[in-house]
Amino acid sequence: MSERQALLRGIRVWLVFFIVCLVLSGATAFPLITELHWLERLLGAAASPVPEHLPGLMEWIERVREGLDATDAAYPFMLYGTDWLAFAHLVIAVAFYGPYRDPVRNIWVIEFGMIACAGIIPLALICGPIRQIPFWWSVIDMSFGVFGVIPLYAVRRRIKRLEALAVPERGSAPAPAAA
Repeated sequence: MSERQALLRGIRVWLVFFIVCLVLSGATAFPLITELHWLERLLGAAASPVPEHLPGLMEWIERVREGLDATDAAYPFMLYGTDWLAFAHLVIAVAFYGPYRDPVRNIWVIEFGMIACAGIIPLALICGPIRQIPFWWSVIDMSFGVFGVIPLYAVRRRIKRLEALAVPERGSAPAPAAA
């Protein structure tokens, strides 16, 4: 396998991983109420150590579930916002098909994703307190930006190396065009 093929393969593996994570993240925003009921039952089960060791987490899960239940009962249209959140994740995932097909030409999508990951941190730090989100939950939210940038950074580095392979060295003849 040539260096170019190896770089392209690495880029595509990281991109598929990132796309799958985006799709899963988006897909889980649709059934929030069902998921919270399941999570509350799972964490509150008799065999679970969570209520004893992490009572704050258990209280937060219960509060969020109660809030979503009440909102769904009285104002179900409010949950339409989370449907749009899910849709946005899916649309953004589709954008990463461009770098999958032509990484050098579409490196801007990778850089856009890195900027978006960085933007998660100030959003969580500003909006979290405004919306009365516990700080530890904002830290979890911020971790999505931190962990999201890792595959994108790896992809960007590989794309830059791939781009450098295509640039002929000074004084050398340009590569012949492919037929």
